[in-house]
Amino acid sequence: MIQIKSEVKTDLVLIQPVGRLDGLTSKEFLDETQKLLKSNPKKVIINLDSLDYISSEGLRSLLTTAKNIKSHGGNFTLCSPQSSVKEVLDISGFGDMLGVHDTVELAEKNI
Repeated sequence: MIQIKSEVKTDLVLIQPVGRLDGLTSKEFLDETQKLLKSNPKKVIINLDSLDYISSEGLRSLLTTAKNIKSHGGNFTLCSPQSSVKEVLDISGFGDMLGVHDTVELAEKNI
């Protein structure tokens, strides 16, 4: 199960998935993020502090989201992953590819 929380600021959308991002929830994640991204925001941060687990399908959905944002001229980054999620991001190389910051504040400053 996944829940998607969000906060929309002037030129920034903050997306916070809660729960698990895996084969069962990645479609719901993509559907919800696409709705949030219809306005083509210039900056998108995905806050991972409430994400308990991510699978390869979940990684793919993050990559799909990042590519969509970047194709429309926006910037994308991740922040605040829990240790188990950070380990998956590091091992897979997605952390380096997508950018990961320790806090939302750092992500906002560096996006």
